[in-house]
Amino acid sequence: MATNLQVDDRLIIKAVRLGGHKTKKAAVTEALIEYIEHLEQEKILLMFGTVDYDPEYDYKRQRRRS
Repeated sequence: MATNLQVDDRLIIKAVRLGGHKTKKAAVTEALIEYIEHLEQEKILLMFGTVDYDPEYDYKRQRRRS
């Protein structure tokens, strides 16, 4: 899907240089991937403390069953 964006040239040039990318597209693609991963990690962090923990669960015993 073709998309035209107005992005600060200084930011793109710096991202291409620092990331060692060959193209602007590669730099933007990697930035979007990292942004998405970051947002997904934040969602996971929000789940901490919401899952019930069974203090009597013996994971070592569960492993021995295999």
